[in-house]
Amino acid sequence: MFKLKTKTGSNNITGARLTALRHEKGISQRQLARMMQLAGFDVDHHFIRRIENGERFVTDIELVALSRVLSVSVSDLIDDSIPIADYESE
Repeated sequence: MFKLKTKTGSNNITGARLTALRHEKGISQRQLARMMQLAGFDVDHHFIRRIENGERFVTDIELVALSRVLSVSVSDLIDDSIPIADYESE
């Protein structure tokens, strides 16, 4: 069965890019969560932390919301060089 994880066990390929972009902009996790809230998205700093730590899957809607709040493209949030788990037949 195919596992929706990276080969390192992360649940997303966005966390490292989100962390880097946030640091480049000098924004804390709490500040980013607040920016998301002001834009109408119901999140808290735990949402940001769990994405950055690879503990949380990220939906396409969340990617668009994050890209809008950070004023970056969706592709800037995705690191497609991270290897995902291979398909495993049962």
